[in-house]
Formats: sequence, structure tokens, C-alpha cells
Amino acid sequence: MCCCGIKASVATMLSLLSAAGDIGNFVLGKSLHGYCIKIGFSYNLNVVTALIDMYAKTGRIYLARKVFDGVVEKDIVLWNCLIRIYARNCLVEDAMALLQKMRHKGVKPNSSTLVGLLSVYPATGSVQGIRYVTSLIEEEKLELDVVLGTALVDVYAKCGFLGEAMDIFERMENKDVKSWTAVISGYGIHGQPDNAIRLFNRMEKDGFRPNEVTFLAILTACSHGGLVIEGMEIFKRMVQEHGFSPRVEHYGCLIDLLGRAGMLREAFKLIKSLPIKGDATSWRTLLSACRVHGDVKLGECVRDVLNNFYRAHPTDSLLVSSTYAVAGRISDLTRMQEMEQTNVTLVNYGVYETEEENVVKEIAFSRVEIDN
Repeated sequence: MCCCGIKASVATMLSLLSAAGDIGNFVLGKSLHGYCIKIGFSYNLNVVTALIDMYAKTGRIYLARKVFDGVVEKDIVLWNCLIRIYARNCLVEDAMALLQKMRHKGVKPNSSTLVGLLSVYPATGSVQGIRYVTSLIEEEKLELDVVLGTALVDVYAKCGFLGEAMDIFERMENKDVKSWTAVISGYGIHGQPDNAIRLFNRMEKDGFRPNEVTFLAILTACSHGGLVIEGMEIFKRMVQEHGFSPRVEHYGCLIDLLGRAGMLREAFKLIKSLPIKGDATSWRTLLSACRVHGDVKLGECVRDVLNNFYRAHPTDSLLVSSTYAVAGRISDLTRMQEMEQTNVTLVNYGVYETEEENVVKEIAFSRVEIDN
């Protein structure tokens, strides 16, 4: 296009900058930036926003800030873009400082501003920051719409402040499936399965249809609470009443549920009978349950499945060894530890990994072979 003397449009540059960011190609992105300056696009706010996003995605946040600072008249989209970038990279202080500067410049934050800022807090667990955002919503008289309300509910729930999450949830005039799922998930991961089930039932009663993520959240709650009967019933309803085809993750919750309850044989039969191939995570979940309950025989069987059909992982042997220890089989534990020591034979030094499974070759001469 350029060779033919055809000037690229703004839409073309936006697409190219987005692609450069997505593939992490800094050199390409920088070249595109230079071209934007050359053809006079560097003052277009849409292009500037795309440049900031591209630099952030290629790991040059300092350049994203440099581009941002070079713009005299900034719109709300530009401010929100950089705040979201800081939050996405857990740069809390930078995000908060930029928000303060934005308000000082007379730019009023909107729902998107605060949603972007809230995304950082589940990783930090800072309730002060969340409550500051809550107070800012009231101070700026922002509408607690579905997007902002759900984001606030979600962050409170993930950080374990379920009372505040439920308070915001009840204040929301409009809710969607994501809003309900956020609170249900919060109850589940913080050990309140009964409240999760009550809210799930209320959700259906109020006419909201749960989606696959909602079912995953409620099944996880049942698993963590050891509610076998309730979990199996909800799984049955998911399939028969709502017509969902369970994914590996849903079956994984059932396996974990049965394993925690000590129903190891039932969990084993479930994995073997799955209409979709069970993944290694499901088998390792069962192996972990075997360790907790000291079921050596089944643990060895699960280990054999993992060794035969999946890539070996160091935790497999550790879990089996722990199973021997829990069951009081010290002689087997000692034997396995000795086998682990002899299975790896290291010759010389300076090894490097290859793509071949279970083989690590040494430069020029030596190699390490791990027996199956």
C-alpha cells in the first residue's frame, strides 16, 4: 500500500496497531508509530489510544505514559485507557495517582473508569481501595448500573467481604446473570455453600437462567462444603432442566466433591465413564483425595493411569509417597524414595531440555534419562 503511494486510513492504522500489540511485536508497533507521526495521525485520539494500548501490550508502559503525556486535550477514553493499563499490571499507586490527576483536571470519572480501576483489587486484597471506589461512586453520583455494580460485587466477593458484596447486590436496580454468579462464586470460595445454594435457588425463582459459569460456581461451592447430595442434584438439573452439556471443569467439580467426601471409588468410576476424555487435572484431583484418605491401592492405580496416558509431573510421585505415609506404609514409602533416586542418572553436567518427553540431553556428550 505504502509502496504504491496510497495513504493508510485511520481504520487501517487502528487495526495494525491492535495486531502489533496482540502479537507483542514492539519493533512493528514502533514503526507504525513513526508512520502515524509522518502522515499526521499522531493527534487523532483514537490512534493515540491505540498507540498507548499497543505499547502496554508490548511491555513498554513507560512509552504508553509518554504518549499519553504528549496529548494536550485528553478525552475520558484516553484517561480510562491508561488507568485500565495500570490496573491490569497491578500498578495500583500509578492508577490511583492518575485518577486523582484526572479529577484535578476537571474530568469526571465514569463507570468505565472505575470498572477498570476495580480490576486490580482482587490481586491486592486492598479493602481500602475498594471502599474508596465505593465512596467515589456516591460522591460523583454515578449510577450503579449493571456493569459497575457487578464489578463492585465481584471484587468485594473475591476479597471475602461478602456482607458488602451482598449490600451492593441488593442495591442494584438491574441485575444480570453475571451479577448473581459473582455473589454465588464468592459464597462458594469463602466457605458458605448454604448461602450459595440459597442465592442460586432465589436466582432461578426470580426468573434468571443460570449459565455454565453459574453452574461451575455453585458446583464448586458444593465441593468445598462437602454437599454431595446437593451437588449431584444441581449437576442433574444442569443437564436435564437447562440442557447444558457438561464440560471437563464441571466433571472436575464432581470428582473433587466425591473425593473430599471419601467416595473415591465413585469418583474413579465417574472419570472412567465420562463421555469426554478426563484431563490430567481430574486424575490428579482424585490422586490427592487418595492421599488424604490413605487409599494406597487406588492411588497406585491412578498414578499408573497418569504415567501411561499423560506427561509425567513431579507431584504425582509426591502424592503417592504421601499416600504411603498417611496409610502407615513406611516400607513402601522408603522403597519409592529409593526408586526415585535411582531412576534419574545424571552423567557429567550442562544439560538442556529438548521437546522429547522424559529426555534431557547434555551438550555434546552426556544425557539424563528418566525411566518410566
